[in-house]
Amino acid sequence: MLHEIIELYENDPRVTLTAYIHGDEPELRAPERAALIIFPGGGLSFLSEREAEPVALRFFGEGMNVFVLRYSIGDLGHFPLPLLDASLAVSHVRQHSDAYNIDPRRVFVMGFSAGGYIAAMLGVRWHEPFIREELDIEYGENRPDGMVLAYPVITAKEFAHRGTIDISIGEDADDSELEAHSLELLVTEKTPPAFIWHTAADTAVPVENSLLFAFALSSCDIPFELHVYPEGPHGLSLATRETSCGSPGLEDTRVSDWARLAAEWIKRTGANGERAFR
Repeated sequence: MLHEIIELYENDPRVTLTAYIHGDEPELRAPERAALIIFPGGGLSFLSEREAEPVALRFFGEGMNVFVLRYSIGDLGHFPLPLLDASLAVSHVRQHSDAYNIDPRRVFVMGFSAGGYIAAMLGVRWHEPFIREELDIEYGENRPDGMVLAYPVITAKEFAHRGTIDISIGEDADDSELEAHSLELLVTEKTPPAFIWHTAADTAVPVENSLLFAFALSSCDIPFELHVYPEGPHGLSLATRETSCGSPGLEDTRVSDWARLAAEWIKRTGANGERAFR
């Protein structure tokens, strides 16, 4: 396995990609693999390690080449910096697809909570001209081929996670700004397909976030898969003993099946090798 940390901005160690790449020995080498870029949660105030390496290794075990993005947070977590970080991460992976033995038509993102907000934001805003101008990338180079969204922050309105939204756009944002940053209102035919999961009992990020996004995808005929589990708190990660860190409430064998389902969804999505976007 190739394991390395990549600084995405020259002379700036804040934003990094940690890579978990399968070896290219003849006995192990497989056809081009899907790539998965993980955005941990943390409300844009920190990055959860429970949603980083353990998740990366779980999906590495499914045959994917996996990356963990440590994006801008805190005072630097305001829009559009995390979106630019996410765009640069997808662009980097796609540009280096040969070196990583990755199919450039099968680059997926996975985000947890506030990381889900960044992943979904990339999914609905990847085509905006200011991103290409800021990063000097080609049209579509930063577009994910699919999104896996785990208990994501989506809306800036009624069901918002105020901590994430306040850091992203400021505590004094007016109604027009809140609407402009509610991702369920930004879904178009350019938005990639999604796998979404949440728990109905989530009291930190209400399940309505996922329901609103799923409805928006459905309205635009974007393929999606949605799983809502009846029980479980926010921040379950893999919902396994490893990621529970000794807290019984964060271990749930029923919910933990989401990872298997998401891996199957990734393997099915884009399997025909087509990147259809406008």
